[in-house]
Amino acid sequence: MATTDQIPTNSGFHAKSTGSEVLSGIDLTGKTVIVTGGYSGIGLEAARCLARNGASVIVPVRSPDKAKENLADMQGDVKTAPMDLADLASIRKFADSILEFSPRLDLLINNAGIMACPEARVGPGWESQFGVNHMGHFALTTALLDLLKKTSGARVVALSSTAHKLTDMRWDDIQYDRTDYDKWQAYGQAKTANALFANGLSRRLADSGGLAFSVHPGGIFTPLQRHLPQEEMIALGWLDESGEPSEPAKQGFKNPEQGASTTLWAATSTKLEGKPGVYCEDCDIAAITDPDSPYARYMGVDPHACSDESAERLWEISEKLLAKA
Repeated sequence: MATTDQIPTNSGFHAKSTGSEVLSGIDLTGKTVIVTGGYSGIGLEAARCLARNGASVIVPVRSPDKAKENLADMQGDVKTAPMDLADLASIRKFADSILEFSPRLDLLINNAGIMACPEARVGPGWESQFGVNHMGHFALTTALLDLLKKTSGARVVALSSTAHKLTDMRWDDIQYDRTDYDKWQAYGQAKTANALFANGLSRRLADSGGLAFSVHPGGIFTPLQRHLPQEEMIALGWLDESGEPSEPAKQGFKNPEQGASTTLWAATSTKLEGKPGVYCEDCDIAAITDPDSPYARYMGVDPHACSDESAERLWEISEKLLAKA
């Protein structure tokens, strides 16, 4: 779970492998799975693949009408229940319902999130990207931790991003209380937090045989970009001047099923046994970023996102924030 553990496994898959390919031949009958954000984008594709392979999938939903429409053609056992990651009371209510009715939880995929949105506050005043992407999932996971520990071989997958490279944790001002808000820096901090969360969680699951990982799913056009104006996506090189995907984006971006594949690999691969807390990309463990590589901005994991010390520091901060909420 430290930098020395970030060694690729030669998994046999690649950047454009699909979720169906990753789960080929894997029977998930009898497994109970929660996928946050499981009715949109790569979360929807992950839920679809898991249900098709026999898992009982529970999707927490903030927008019931949208979820009903998007999940209408889903094959397999898929249920929904209300939950909003920005609302701690709804998280507690959802977790309580799982603890009451489900005797096991084999897999928790913390997939939902927001990106580069205007400044906003959630919960007791947390910066929204940190509050939703990290604290909401922290609250959910810790509420379900005893159930995860009771389930043999349970796994938790936290969706991070190559955006973690934008910044380490802003330890002195996590909530932007004293400095001007920067939407991309705030997103980068939240994605660093997601990686550190999986690192810290892995130690808390160790005695029960559970595992936790973080993943970078890749660049994918999904509703995650809903807060970005077209001109900004053109400036980023994602779209061309006509508003269509640019040639570099066509070559480098993934479709949603390809984008779900690393999540599903981390959720099921035997190659990850004995490798708790690692950060994964392109259906494998990511190598530590090579600063001399021309791809350093897009590939690999920076050391600050896989620091055991930082993970424990963030865990302690998160517990205190949640206790005060």
